[in-house]
Amino acid sequence: MNLIPLLGHTSLDDIFAFCPSGTVRVRDFLADVEALAAILPAGRHQLNVCQDRYRFTVGLAAGLLSGKTSLQPASQSSETLRQIKTACPDVYCLCDSDFDNLDLPRLDFPEVVSVNTEKVAKIPTIPADFEAVQLFTSGSTGTPVAHVKTWGLLVLNGRAEAQRLGLLEQPHSIIGTVPAQHSYGFESTVLLALHGNSPFWSGKPFYPQDIVSALNAVPPPRLLVSTPFHLSALIAAGLDLPAIDMLLSATAPLSQQLADAAETCCKAPLFEIYGSTESGQLASRRTTADLAWELLPGVRLEQADEQTIACGGHVEGHVPLSDVIEILPDGRFLLHGRHADLINIAGKRTSLAYLNHQIAAIPGVIDAAFFLPDSEAVDGITRLCAFVVAPGMNSRQLLAELRPRIDSIFLPRPLVLLDQLPRNATGKLPRNHLQVLFAEKVAHVER
Repeated sequence: MNLIPLLGHTSLDDIFAFCPSGTVRVRDFLADVEALAAILPAGRHQLNVCQDRYRFTVGLAAGLLSGKTSLQPASQSSETLRQIKTACPDVYCLCDSDFDNLDLPRLDFPEVVSVNTEKVAKIPTIPADFEAVQLFTSGSTGTPVAHVKTWGLLVLNGRAEAQRLGLLEQPHSIIGTVPAQHSYGFESTVLLALHGNSPFWSGKPFYPQDIVSALNAVPPPRLLVSTPFHLSALIAAGLDLPAIDMLLSATAPLSQQLADAAETCCKAPLFEIYGSTESGQLASRRTTADLAWELLPGVRLEQADEQTIACGGHVEGHVPLSDVIEILPDGRFLLHGRHADLINIAGKRTSLAYLNHQIAAIPGVIDAAFFLPDSEAVDGITRLCAFVVAPGMNSRQLLAELRPRIDSIFLPRPLVLLDQLPRNATGKLPRNHLQVLFAEKVAHVER
């Protein structure tokens, strides 16, 4: 049996995390893990909804030591949880705050976990093939689809990212604005702490001032793991920032304009991560330097017709990708939008990703998204809609700026100005949120 340590640290006195109560060393973390493992319920499946990143990680590790699989759905809606309960009847919920758990067996994270850290003698091991985590996507029918991640490949994922970012040679203090339950937040904060030698801040700052406070709470060098949405808000806030040594962005495409602004504002290099819940992280790039993506160590891409498959390294099996990908002769690749985002109007083709990039590049635009309604217009002509946040600008000005950038047939009709877009906690803008917005702002008016 191939066993892999829970942590990649070489000393029990290494720093593992930073909490409001103080610095947490590896031996402290392991003592908390062992104490929590001793009181976990009997179920095989653990729904870990702890909002504090340290408590989440203690719960994950305690579950691993107890032979439990961590369930991490993309949504914690009542319907999603109901479906998970049906699929995993033995599931229980680990919480550290108020949570509507639909009468699931519940364990509240204890205020005091461990008291004696001196008994910790070594770092425990986990079987490489153990089903450590199930990450969920919504699936085409709306039913949550589980994607199994084994412990060995999760460790490879964390090490591959740490190697790419140089964290194995120079650990950074990690501040994450994304939830630990989300695949990107999980990989780029929790896994980097477990096997990338980089301690994290336990909180999940959302607003710009909270991000600044979190940065000030940890020592340099600092790595801010964030999203285009959070980076844009941080730049717009105009706050005095402590030194940031590296920026990481994912969950949504990052425009060249925003990447430039983020690097200028934070005085730090910014790297994007590309991947999916199904595949894990696949590649990275420094957006201000190159449009091409470089695969993480061990990962391969294979192409058959118009389909691209990810495999090798930490990828579980062979995973079809939803993006249109052009593999370059040197092994790097370019992204040309998602297959589902491709648009054909009157014989002319483009993608929503391209249109979003063009409108977001207009000076004065803070946020924007094109939307293609499901229903066809009365006259049979497909019309795109765009929702835009651009204080001080009107639709006429925006269309004038947009007209030279895209073919006239793709100009939005209408262009709707808003105070903000309904992005979720990770900065994503799900299509169903845009559908609701369209029904409220456009379809209702047209009727």
